[in-house]
Amino acid sequence: MSDKPRPIYAIVPAAGSGQRFGGPIPKQYLPLSGMTVIEHSLQRLLPRVDRMVVALAEDDQVFQGLDIANHPKVEMVVGGESRSESVQSALTKLNIGSDDWVLIHDAVRPLVTRQDLHNLIARLQFHPVGGLLATPVFDTVKRADQEKQVLQSEDREGLWLAQTPQMFRYRKLSEALEKCEGDASVTDESMALEQAGHRVQLVEGSRTNIKITRPEDLQLAELILRRFTAQDSPVLDESAY
Repeated sequence: MSDKPRPIYAIVPAAGSGQRFGGPIPKQYLPLSGMTVIEHSLQRLLPRVDRMVVALAEDDQVFQGLDIANHPKVEMVVGGESRSESVQSALTKLNIGSDDWVLIHDAVRPLVTRQDLHNLIARLQFHPVGGLLATPVFDTVKRADQEKQVLQSEDREGLWLAQTPQMFRYRKLSEALEKCEGDASVTDESMALEQAGHRVQLVEGSRTNIKITRPEDLQLAELILRRFTAQDSPVLDESAY
């Protein structure tokens, strides 16, 4: 493997319907501080990547109407029913070098900071496999039964909460996803790499890098965005649209 930093590309799976959130439209298209959630998420990544592929539902009628869909780095592909299928479709479209980097980012994580992106890329640029942003678990963890009664408390030592972006070598990621194809228990790309026998690196990120899953998350995101400094706001060349 070359000791020269490899190009970085991005995949944003956005084919989900956001059923846990509820409402008439997918959560990635909900309004957030003057833009949609997905626009915030993409703008956070665009300054750091060479190309970006957004995997959309086949019947998506919204994304192409957004200004960001016309950005020269942004491409689109039809995703699948699962996250894994969407990422695989985007990987096929990228068709890049085997050791090039792929950043996979949730469409509904609009608050990843420049500093966290910098730390992730700097920490992993010469790693043989890749890794992900994550935060250590500080709260007491309880295991419950189906009636939501506590069965026991779990040891939180060594436990981390996975975030995105997750950043992996193109070939290793492609092969790992192919091996676990159809396995619904594989919920993120890191898990696919882990099951393929690879050692994945954790890079500590910010607890403000929340995922919009429930209505209260959107309210929290609004509050966090108000507190973001201008220095952390992503800067894009609007003339490129």
